[in-house]
This record gives sequence, structure tokens and C-alpha cells, in this order.
Amino acid sequence: MKTLITGGGVISMDAAIGDIERGDVLIEDGVIVDVAARIDLPDTGTTGTTEVIDASDRVVMPGFVDNHRHTWQTAFRGVGADWTFADYAAVIHGMLKPQYRPEDVYIGNLFGRVEALNSGVTTMLDWFHAAQTPEHADAAIAGLRAAPGRSIFCYGAGYRTDQPVDTEVRRVRALLPDDAMALGLRGPDETTMANVRADLELADELGLRASVHVDGLDGHRPITALHEHGLLRATTTYVHANGLTDEEIRLIADSGGSVSISPDVELKMGFGQPETGRMLAAGLRPTLSADDVPAAAGDLFATMRTAYAAQRGLDGGLTSRDLLAFTTVNAADACGLPTGSLSPGKAADVILLRTDDPAVFPFNNPVGTIVTAAHPGLVDTVLVAGRVVKRAGQLLGVDLPALRTRLLESRDHVAVAAGFPVDGTWHR
Repeated sequence: MKTLITGGGVISMDAAIGDIERGDVLIEDGVIVDVAARIDLPDTGTTGTTEVIDASDRVVMPGFVDNHRHTWQTAFRGVGADWTFADYAAVIHGMLKPQYRPEDVYIGNLFGRVEALNSGVTTMLDWFHAAQTPEHADAAIAGLRAAPGRSIFCYGAGYRTDQPVDTEVRRVRALLPDDAMALGLRGPDETTMANVRADLELADELGLRASVHVDGLDGHRPITALHEHGLLRATTTYVHANGLTDEEIRLIADSGGSVSISPDVELKMGFGQPETGRMLAAGLRPTLSADDVPAAAGDLFATMRTAYAAQRGLDGGLTSRDLLAFTTVNAADACGLPTGSLSPGKAADVILLRTDDPAVFPFNNPVGTIVTAAHPGLVDTVLVAGRVVKRAGQLLGVDLPALRTRLLESRDHVAVAAGFPVDGTWHR
């Protein structure tokens, strides 16, 4: 199976290839095999088995990677637009989560994954912390697998409890491929250090990367605690990381770990300034994530804009290409995946954005225009592992009307059971 994407502007995110004003990308068996200004196929023998995608008036680039999203909350989009984090915790975890059935988790994860894919997120890490039963976890996995994107199930087993998780994590590990699972750790501010050690050692044993929410607010020193117990890993992503000391950020950098920043949620919910610039200063390449749609947009175009404006307003240090790297190649590296750039040998997770839309025309500075002006409506074509899953602006094999009906039914069931109004009138 070969696919030739031809005649579009190419943003490879590979320093050795660079940007090509008008170029071609050749894919074979789900892998990129060539990126060049012109790729000529043989006259016979292969042209009949090669799909040609005309990328005229399109820019061709790697798909986005979101490495931290609580997808199960999709049915409650927008209800937390004005919330603090305390509000979010009270409603999402205190009121709504206890009312979630496995089927509610399933449709939330399925619709949320479809939403992300529609906006060009070819890889998404689902940070799942609603596993009230094993059936809830199984439903979350099934929802992700029913969507045609590359998904990582980050299992936050035992979230904010001290309960043992070994048996359940091993059960789920046996269900998933090597690159489709991560472990959502309970951090040192959430459980005992003995449990943190046990969780990390379990991740090491099972070959899982890890992700953990951390912050240095109110005097917390989570990275110091992990360092003192020998628990910093190159395979761990630290989510948010607001308020960490310079020394703690250096400890993460020295360990080879990565950081995921959710700028919209952090600014709106009271976490403080997104730490993009401080991470760069320490030698880290931060990544970006949407976090949750009750409070923020579910596309990474909006996320990039917020992160860009927030940091440029402080010191002017970021460039638009930095932002694009945070959401592609840097995020793919943090997930341990061979994606994130249009490089020969990497998996063909590719998106085509319209460049003739009035919102971005004329497309004078491709990278700058994407970061400052692009939106999900420009996502024309999406390929995951070389397979077209969105074409001419339409998702393939996805019954959106049926999914909308199921999501609304789920929302109404949970909201009624919790006594929660979805119209923004709730106040703590």
C-alpha cells in the first residue's frame, strides 16, 4: 500500500528536511519513506496501487499529539468555563464522577477521541481517572479503540486513594499493545511515598511510561521528594508543574523526563503562569495538552495560542515554531512514539490544513499563521499510520449524529442523577 501526498506546502518538523514550499510525501505500509520537492513514481508497476492525494492549497504537516486529556468528561463540555480548580474538583470528581456508568465512560471517551481526531490530533493520551470499577476502565479502553486514531490509555488506577493497584494494572496491561498504555501515577502529594515507589516500580516492570500531576504551589516540593527517593525517571511526564523551584525543574531535565503544560486550564483555574519559558531555560522541551473540555477547548490550535501569548507577554522568548514543536515532535518524543515529524522511517500520522480559507489567506508565513490563526475547521485530511480517516473535511466511518444522541443521553443521565445543571448556573 502506497500513498503519495503531492503538491502541498510541507512543514516537516525535521531539521534535516525543513520546510518545502511545494513538495511531496510518499508513504508505504503506514510509514513515511520519502519527503522531497518532487517524488516521481515509476511509470509501470506501482502507479496503479498508489493512492495520490492532491494537496494543492493545503499545507502538509505531522499530526498533533496531545499527551494529557481527561476524555471521559466530554459530555460536560463548557460547564466549567468560569470555574476555579476547587470548583472543578467539587463538581467533576465530587458530584458527577460517582454517577458515571461504564457506558457513560465509553461514549465520553469515544466522542472525545473523535473530536480530537477531527481537529488533527492523530495521537492522544487519555489520562483516565474515573475507574470506579474494572468495567469503567474496560469501557474507557473500548471507547478509545472504537475511534480511528492513535490512542494511549494512561491508567490512573487508584486515583487519590491509597488502595493497591497492582492486580488491576496488570490485568489492563495484558489487554493492550506495548505503545497503547501508560500508567497515571499517584503523586507524592496524593498518596504515600511507598505507593509512589510501588507504582513506579510496577511501571518499570511492565515497560510502561508514566505521567503524574505535580505542582509547587503552597510550598509543595514533589520533585524534590521523588529525587530523594530515587524515583525520577526519563520515562515520566510531569503534568502542569506550576510553581516548581528552579532546582526541581533542573532535576526533571537532568533525569531526562518531560513536562506537559495545559495553559488554558492553568491560567483560568488558578494554577498560575504556564511554565513554558522556565522549562526551556532549563533545557527541557515542553509539550502542550488540552487537559479537559469542561473548562478549555479540545483542540491544540487554541492551546498553542494561549501558551504563545502567555509566554510572549512575559519575555518574548517563544517562537511560533517552538509551539508547533511542542504539539508535534516534542510531544511524540514524550510519549515514546515514532511520530511527530515527517521523517523517513516514522509512522505516517499526517494532516492537511486548508490554506485558502479566509481565516488564513494569504498564507504568507506558514508556521506563524498556523499558530496564530488556524482552527479545527481547516483540518481537511487526516492520516493515521498511513490510513486516511478524514477526507475533504469529513471523518470516515464515523456516525456523528448517532454519537451525538448517545452523548446527550449520557449527559442527561449523569446530570440528573447528580442534581447538576448544565447551563452554567451552578455555584459552589
